[in-house]
Amino acid sequence: MKISKQARRSAKQLFKSCLRDGQLDDQNVRRAVQALLESKPRGYLAVLTHFRRLIKLEVQRRTALVETVVELKPAQAQRIRNSLEKLYGPGLRFVFTQRPELIGGVRVQVGSDVYDGTVRARLDALKAAFASHE
Repeated sequence: MKISKQARRSAKQLFKSCLRDGQLDDQNVRRAVQALLESKPRGYLAVLTHFRRLIKLEVQRRTALVETVVELKPAQAQRIRNSLEKLYGPGLRFVFTQRPELIGGVRVQVGSDVYDGTVRARLDALKAAFASHE
C-alpha cells in the first residue's frame, strides 16, 4: 500500500504525541489508536499502517538483544546494561539469549547497530579473507 505524504505526516504527529519524556508511552499509543479508529478520518488505514511502522522501529531502537554462548552472571549482565545505557540512554529493554553456535564471546544488537565480538564472527571473517586470496 502506497502511503501519502499527508498520511505520513499525520502518523508522525500521532507518534510524537505518544512520547512522554522522549519514551514511547503504551497508554498514549492505545488512546491514539482508539481515537483514530473511532473517528475514522479519510485515509486512516494508511495513517495506522505508517504509525505501526514508526512504533516498530522505535521498539527495535530501544531493545538490546544480547547473545552469548552461556548464561551471563548477574554482574556481567549488569556491566553490559550499564555500558549500553551510557551509549543509548536509559529506558532500554534488554533481551539476553543463549546461542551455542557463537562458540564464544558476545553479540549485541540495538536497533540497526551490531557489536559482534564472537568467535563465530572472527572465524567467518578469517574464512572470507582466505576465500578472497584464492
